[in-house]
Amino acid sequence: MEEIRRTLRDSKGARWFALAVISFTMLCGYYLTDVMAPLKPLLEKELAWSSSEYGFFTSAYGWFNVFLLMLIFGGIILDKMGVRFTGRMATIIMVIGTSIKYWAISTHSLDGLHFLGMKAQVVVAGLGFATFGVGVEVAGITVSKIIVKWFKGKEMALAMGLEMATARIGTTLAMATSIPIAEALHGVSKPVLVCLIMLVIGMIAFFLYTIMDKKLDESVAEEMVRSGNTVDEEAFRVSDIWVILRNRGWWYIAILCVLFYSAVFPFLKYATDLMVNKFGIDEKLAGNIPAMLPFGTILLTPFFGNLYDRKGKGASIMILGALLLIFVHALYAIPGLSATPVAIGLIVILGVAFSLVPSAMWPSVPKIIPERQLGTAYGMIFLVQNIGLSLVPLLIGWVLDRFCITGTRVLGGVEIPSYNYTLPMAIFTSLGLLALLFAFLLKKEDRKKGYGLELPNIRK
Repeated sequence: MEEIRRTLRDSKGARWFALAVISFTMLCGYYLTDVMAPLKPLLEKELAWSSSEYGFFTSAYGWFNVFLLMLIFGGIILDKMGVRFTGRMATIIMVIGTSIKYWAISTHSLDGLHFLGMKAQVVVAGLGFATFGVGVEVAGITVSKIIVKWFKGKEMALAMGLEMATARIGTTLAMATSIPIAEALHGVSKPVLVCLIMLVIGMIAFFLYTIMDKKLDESVAEEMVRSGNTVDEEAFRVSDIWVILRNRGWWYIAILCVLFYSAVFPFLKYATDLMVNKFGIDEKLAGNIPAMLPFGTILLTPFFGNLYDRKGKGASIMILGALLLIFVHALYAIPGLSATPVAIGLIVILGVAFSLVPSAMWPSVPKIIPERQLGTAYGMIFLVQNIGLSLVPLLIGWVLDRFCITGTRVLGGVEIPSYNYTLPMAIFTSLGLLALLFAFLLKKEDRKKGYGLELPNIRK
């Protein structure tokens, strides 16, 4: 009887287990990415950070990725060295960066010191966050290529949706638990310590995954010999970078990515503070409302990914997501709209938007770019994304300090500034409008070039 399963990825159990392992690693990474977001008031209270310093710190995430082009190098390393080497390297970098960040905000040896006109503590914590940012972003592009490797021609969008949903569990945990952990363990640094422990576990999980990946490569090689097809896909060349840069479809996805994510992730960094200042919600509860956004993505991203796999309409899904993004931020910008149910409802709708766009955007890249160039293509998209993730928080922090201070309020006996968030939300709305424009341009380019973005992923 003929063997039905030809390679390890043809085993449904094997490919879904591999997805579970790498998704757990990304969950640990995203927990650290967002764990400081609800802590802005505590940082102002315990460490005397200003909004500009907080914006500087949150912008540090993309420093090395943007200014040292680490994601381009990471993508090239991925295409040249493979997912096992690159993934192990990325997880180690995440642990190192988190260790630096934890030391900076927990030590007193930096007290009273200044650098670049800011507290040395803020700068060193930013350096740690920037190092971590290299690791987690390279891990992200590695995981994307791993999913294409295991699921191409199968349930690829669903798999990417489930991976993103699992990663968002990390965001949800960060939003919901960072303040309780800080209060229970008596220190704003303690949530970062919890993150460090989780990242070590995530690193070990990825090292275990590499055993499966090696077996997959062996099974693919065996199948090629058995079928008489010994010609492997042409290897990646550095000159392929220019091929990618000449691809208009790639540019539309890259720009859509930076605009969309810049209107979501930086918003989450300030969302807890928004809930306190605009909606009058208690600091202890304010972080729970933004936490509802990733919770929604956990449920909906796999659903929309499965829809894309089976029905297609990838470009149309991205357009709908951009429209919802605009709707949410525009309503948050209206000064008199300050009822708590409104805050909750808009976060839920934003969660739907944040489920729609990524579930279609990331699985669309392999339809535009050949597999041998995917690592570099994803890396360059992540680079463009990181430009937004670096500059937008910095901009929002500066705008808040320069134009939006309305007075002071008392937190734990300490007087801290209060803010009007109308102008920052108008900025986020404008990013959404631009994202919508490029989603339409992508759909137009798809009709012209025949990428198949509106076609199903599952091959019948």
